Amino acid sequence: MLKMAVFVSGGGTDLQSVIDACQSGQINGEIKLVVSNRKNAYGLTRASNAGIETAIVKNNDHLLVEMLKEREIDLIVLAGYLAILTDELIDAYPCKIINIHPSLIPSFCGPGFYGMHVHEAVLKRGVKVSGATVHFVSSEVDGGPIILQEACDISDLDKAEDIQARVLEIEHRILPQAVALYCDGKIKVENERAKVI
Repeated sequence: MLKMAVFVSGGGTDLQSVIDACQSGQINGEIKLVVSNRKNAYGLTRASNAGIETAIVKNNDHLLVEMLKEREIDLIVLAGYLAILTDELIDAYPCKIINIHPSLIPSFCGPGFYGMHVHEAVLKRGVKVSGATVHFVSSEVDGGPIILQEACDISDLDKAEDIQARVLEIEHRILPQAVALYCDGKIKVENERAKVI
């Protein structure tokens, strides 16, 4: 059973989807640590309620690497983590860091596209379809190999909050699915592309 760390910055609904999937047996893994860069992140409360160790670490990836190595972490899941990782952490866990992004990469991604900013940009541009992407983390922001994507029609919506709510439904499905695939050894990365096997 793989040991996981989940990083959060806010409410932790994506974290909760992974906790629930672990508890139901959908994921053959265990969350050993939940890390936040914000002390008031409700995701920390969700973790505590589930009996999972928590830590608050801000702007110190060297400390994070030490903590993760001490706990023999196999996989890092970024579940609404609103900070850009340094190369030190990414290099320590190559193709072992998964992120959920609230758009269909390569649209509306990269530096500055996070959280509600993504949905506001989607609305402003007037696109008719949005969705979510699970991908491996690389040194290029939102540029790592794509694992899963799912689209949704948003042509009937005219508020960023409503787009966010619809996209969150997808996030809560595909993030646990991607984590389960990883834990079962069903994701292979070749030529900078991820394939489900």
